[in-house]
Amino acid sequence: MDKEPKFFLPLPKISVMDRYVTVELLLPFLFGIGLFTSLGLSIGTLFELIRKVTESGLLLSVAFKILFLRMPGFIALAFPMSLLLATLMAYSRLSSDSEIIALRSVGVNIYRLVIPAVILSLCVTGMTFFINDVVTPSANREATLTMQRALNRVRPTFKDRNILYPEYKTVQYDDGSRHSVLERLFYAQEFNGEEMKDLTILDLSREGLNQILTAKTATWNIGDNVWDFFNGTIYLISPDGAYRNIVRFEHQQLALSRAPLDLAQRPPNPDEMSISQAREYLEVVKLQADEKEIRKMMVRIQGKISLPFVCVVFGLIGSALGLRPQNTNKATSFGICVGLIFSYYLLSFVSESMGIWGILTPLMAAWLPNLLGLGVGTWLLVQSAK
Repeated sequence: MDKEPKFFLPLPKISVMDRYVTVELLLPFLFGIGLFTSLGLSIGTLFELIRKVTESGLLLSVAFKILFLRMPGFIALAFPMSLLLATLMAYSRLSSDSEIIALRSVGVNIYRLVIPAVILSLCVTGMTFFINDVVTPSANREATLTMQRALNRVRPTFKDRNILYPEYKTVQYDDGSRHSVLERLFYAQEFNGEEMKDLTILDLSREGLNQILTAKTATWNIGDNVWDFFNGTIYLISPDGAYRNIVRFEHQQLALSRAPLDLAQRPPNPDEMSISQAREYLEVVKLQADEKEIRKMMVRIQGKISLPFVCVVFGLIGSALGLRPQNTNKATSFGICVGLIFSYYLLSFVSESMGIWGILTPLMAAWLPNLLGLGVGTWLLVQSAK
């Protein structure tokens, strides 16, 4: 006979009420995903594709491919709106059929009733974050390239002018302090996708010797992991200017960092970047000392992080409104849902604009709508519990 295990950790059981409420939430949630995704695709992509098919001769097969690639982004946007619709419709029906009153009469409080909605909101938040950060950027990039190739309008997928990349090193001084100092400065006037042109490199990495390299062109040698410089000059100068040496060359290989090439090839559209790629690009933008562009990228990064948590905000607000004693039908719930969505995204647009202008910090600009939404949802829930 098999012996029973000495230690057994029972899994938490889902109550009948939780299963019942969850089913009530899932059906309108799935309906909302289909509805809002279809609306988003129609307004944001479908009409434009139809125009491209009729006016520019875009193939239908290519149009369907682009439509499919754009879908993940609109599905992620539909998740929070669908949660708002689902919680409004589900709890409004329970309230209008007096089921909320019946549950409260047997000792179930309002806060216990919203737990299924909160758990569902957290699960959808995780799904939204994954789609936005992993699936959507690459899908949007592929959709853009597919459209450009189909219309023979391929645009450069790289930064084509003024590539500037500094490298720093940490130096410890006699007093024990440590500071970052410039080690090497890479500048290329132009990049055509294959080679850098009109380069100037300032090398301060060698103690007691400064080196300046100029070259007409340079390419990255994948096999040797080095840069190939062509038709250039190397100037060797002592820090005090006491002597110098000039070396001209037709071809010179140097083991420098590949980072300038990665910088030039990085896509500049935030919608086609993951959070990690956006943070890397932010470091590049900081090198250009454009304060407005720096704030814009910081707001976009925080927006990518805060957007999935809209699901929790909408889930809480929808639950709190649905639990209030009222006779709300499906049409009214949909109307309230549209009004709340419009108000939230209008506030989000104003808040992000204030962050880009420097009125709000990037962190506050991205998270302010969520914080206000959580505050309103909590207040409504407390009022419903009285």
